[in-house]
Amino acid sequence: MVVVIAYLSGFILPGLLVLLFTRVTYNRFIGLVLTVALIAASVYKGYTNSFVLIVIDAFSLTAGFWLAAKMKQRAAKKS
Repeated sequence: MVVVIAYLSGFILPGLLVLLFTRVTYNRFIGLVLTVALIAASVYKGYTNSFVLIVIDAFSLTAGFWLAAKMKQRAAKKS
């Protein structure tokens, strides 16, 4: 059960963190860098213990980065 929760959070949380940091900093690259730094710290501390989970995190980061770009385009259209 714990493994399932780790993989599900790996699919969802990094992408959401990219979106959150993008909204706070108004820059999607800074949001991506901050999220990568958090994931690198968790890998360093040993909380991420499999290569598959790192790949899932990278996929989620990519999806969050793409969604942040779409979010920025929608905000530009409204202005």
